[in-house]
Order: sequence, then structure tokens, then C-alpha cells
Amino acid sequence: MTHRNTSPLHLGGMTHRNTSPLRLGVMTHRNTSPLHQLPHHKLVAYQVAVELLQAVQAANVRDKKLRDEATRAAKSTCLNCAEGAGRVTRADKARAFAIARGEAVEAVAAVEIAALSGDASAEDAARCVAVGSRVVALLTGLIR
Repeated sequence: MTHRNTSPLHLGGMTHRNTSPLRLGVMTHRNTSPLHQLPHHKLVAYQVAVELLQAVQAANVRDKKLRDEATRAAKSTCLNCAEGAGRVTRADKARAFAIARGEAVEAVAAVEIAALSGDASAEDAARCVAVGSRVVALLTGLIR
């Protein structure tokens, strides 16, 4: 028997159960395929960047400034992945993906620093490092 996705949004392998399709800008038809798929929806690096954002948010960094820095950098990682996917020339793509890579490293570093300072758990920092390593590797490949 084939498992059929019954969530409100299925996006390139990611399932979002608690997210409105309109909030992510993607509508689904019969809950199986996007009606409108933009270039970043097909990009694995974007999907992993979203995972990084979720990991950063789940870390619940107690220091307000570090939490803000980590969250902004993780959001910027997602946005720059999307921008790179939407660019046409190789140089424009590489520039956006390089910025996304730097932002991913910054987001992870902020959570690591929070953990070292006692403002986040070591487990949350380790999760961010693992997801961050994946997105950095994917973006490195896209930059070349």
C-alpha cells in the first residue's frame, strides 16, 4: 500500500502539518503536489536551511541578543538560498549561495556560543551543528 500525504502542505519532501499553505506561499492540489512551485521549492539546500531555522528556534536561546542573532542569520540563510535559486546567471547564483553559507555558519555559531555560555543546551547546539553542516555542504557544492 502506498502512503499518501494527507498534510495540508507537502513541499519537496518536507511536510508541514502546522503551517498554513498560504503562509509558505505554496498551495497544494489534492494534498499531493504543489500548484505553484518556485525555484527554491526544488532546492534541497533551501529545505535544509528551513530545518536549520527550526533547529535554531527550538534551541530557545535564553540570551536575547544571541537568540536574535541566531534567528536572523538562520532566516537569512533561507532567504539567500531562495534568492540564489531564483537567479539566472551562475555568478549571481554563486554570490547568493555564498552569502547563505556564511549566514548558516553564523547561526550555528550563535547557538554554540549560547550553549558555551549556559544560555542553551549542548544537545540543541549539537543539533544545530549537524543541520548546519548539511546546509553548508550543500551550499558549498552550489557555489562551485
